[in-house]
Parts: sequence; C-alpha cells; structure tokens
Amino acid sequence: MIKINERLYLLLIRVASSLQSPFLLAVRLYWGWQLMQTGWGKLSDIQKVIDFFTTLGIPAPAFNARFVGGLELVGGILLMLGLASRLIAVPLVISLTVAFITADREALQSVFSDPDKFYAAAPYTFLFACLIVLIFGPGKISVDALIARRYART
Repeated sequence: MIKINERLYLLLIRVASSLQSPFLLAVRLYWGWQLMQTGWGKLSDIQKVIDFFTTLGIPAPAFNARFVGGLELVGGILLMLGLASRLIAVPLVISLTVAFITADREALQSVFSDPDKFYAAAPYTFLFACLIVLIFGPGKISVDALIARRYART
C-alpha cells in the first residue's frame, strides 16, 4: 500500500511539474498582452493620464505618465516574448505597487477587512502576474530559456 501511494505521489509531482512551463507561458502571454494594451492606451491618451497623475499628487506627472505608459508597453512585450522577464518584472512590480498605493489606496487598506475589494483593484492581477514571473521565471518556453540553452552549449 505504501509503495502504491509513493508511486501515485511521484506521478502527481511529475505531472504538475510538466505543467509549469505551459502555465508560465499562459501567464506571460495573457498578462503581457494586457500590460501592453494598458501601456498603449496610456500613451495614446497621454493628457488624460497626466491629468489623473496630477490629481493623485504624483510628482512630475507628465514624465511619470509617459514613463509608466512606456514601461507597461515595453514590459508587456518583453513578458510575452519571455525576454529579460525577471529583469522587467522588477520595475513593473514597483510601478504596480505604487499604483496600488496612489490610485487604489482604499483597496490596499482593505486587504484584511474586505479582501474582495483588494483582489478587484485594477493593479492586483497585473502585480500578481509580474510576481509569478519574477519568482518562478519565464519557463522553458521563452526567449530567456532559448538564450540559456544556447549559452549552455558553448
């Protein structure tokens, strides 16, 4: 009985491990696309974003609006490709944390009292996806992995 349980457990681990790269690919493609779209939207209507950043009291709102829009646009593309994934995830995590603090402060403060409000905030899923990529990497199906394999051969 113990041998059967051990074999089943090892099979479960093997199957779950084989799903890691497709899962990371799906996260990168979906949320990379969403980030790219968000960044493009910000850059397309930059004055609206500058005005919003001004109302939030963000310093240098014109610069920061363009910076965040560009970061999301380029960061989304890099995430989809799986190129410099962990590297681009760092400024994205910082930017999305600042977005939580400035634009969704009420949701952030309700993380324990009303978790649904916290999870429903716009930055949450972007932040979560970027943290997944930062912690677990882009997976085997990525340009980063292709580069790593190429360097391993030489």
